[in-house]
Amino acid sequence: MTMAAVIESRTAQAPARRLPSGLARVDIVSDLAAAEPVWRALEVPEHVSTPYQRFDLLGAWQRDVGAREHATPFIVIGRDAEQRPLLLLPLTLRHACGVRIATFMGGKHTTFNMPLMDREFATRASAGDLDVLLAGLRDRGGVDVLALTQQPLHWRDLANPLAQWPHQSSVNDCPVLLMPPGAAPTALLSNSFRKRLKSKEKKLQALPGYRYMVASSDAEIAELLDWFFRTKPVRMAEQRLPNVFAEPGIEAFVRSACMAKLDCGHRAIDIHALRCDAEIIALFAGVADEARFSMMFNTYTLSENARWSPGLILMRSIIDHYAQQDFRALDLGIGSDDYKRMFCKDDEPIFDSFMPLTARGRVAATTMAAVGRAKHAVKHSPALFRLAQQLRGALRARGGAAKVDEKADEKARD
Repeated sequence: MTMAAVIESRTAQAPARRLPSGLARVDIVSDLAAAEPVWRALEVPEHVSTPYQRFDLLGAWQRDVGAREHATPFIVIGRDAEQRPLLLLPLTLRHACGVRIATFMGGKHTTFNMPLMDREFATRASAGDLDVLLAGLRDRGGVDVLALTQQPLHWRDLANPLAQWPHQSSVNDCPVLLMPPGAAPTALLSNSFRKRLKSKEKKLQALPGYRYMVASSDAEIAELLDWFFRTKPVRMAEQRLPNVFAEPGIEAFVRSACMAKLDCGHRAIDIHALRCDAEIIALFAGVADEARFSMMFNTYTLSENARWSPGLILMRSIIDHYAQQDFRALDLGIGSDDYKRMFCKDDEPIFDSFMPLTARGRVAATTMAAVGRAKHAVKHSPALFRLAQQLRGALRARGGAAKVDEKADEKARD
């Protein structure tokens, strides 16, 4: 019997309603297919996970991005004494500066990172359970430090058990819009803001075929992504930002996740757009469960229609769309961009933990924690942040001048 079959068999034999005992055993799986049955069993709404930890999303990332970066799957499965899976940590293993570091799968493309957990275990997990988890990882060997970043303190009103470990605030905040049950549209976005957007939207509504849409068919998704990957590099170049979507494997990962169909009716990544017959005007894409939408990437048209703030209009449409479905929260990803604060007035508390598993890992964990605290201090001090931006701008200008000098030297040599 294959390992995957053994896992599936044990999962199927688990009593449906019996409360789990505490964590008793830790297994490490380095193969996605072998971990998939347990992963999907813990992914269902009856248990606890974020949409960023879905198998279809992280599996695509690992195949198309992680493997190219020489990151290997390091999937931690915690079981009770009767071998029922209680927790799955979807990690990946990297080597850097002679240290073996385990981090959450997904890299910079996941806003929130959490274990997938049996719901009863998540509500009762103790410090003793986490001690068993750490001891199991130390006994298995192969890792010097756990670098577990961007973890929410709570998810769907449940405390994150991993917050019992030593932790610190993440480098960036995550602005969030809370959506109380039955809230009026004007309670989510002010009436004056809505009026300003409505005035701008009148210009777009004059375009033939103007509409808001959520992509549903494969053909719609492919068309929207083709446009996104043509347009986003231009927008990023305008802002003098590196094009992260040009990195090896990223486009394949995004396309695969956007196409993946889930049992809940969503795709692993959902795409919302404003368009007319002549062009796509704006696009926002993100992950959703039955209670929250989290934005991952976006862009807007290069045409004259950009002057009417299509990104803001699209965001208002997305908020109204999910409010009608009784969602409880919406976020636009980490970072303090001005447009995010127009919609999201609260902050989601997120934290990092750097847990050493070996003596060599202790030095690495201390260093990573110190770097994280320094970055957090810069991001949360207007004076330090302005200084960092000025230095970055000076370095870019210096680099550009150096390139000009190199070209002049080449011409002189010619």
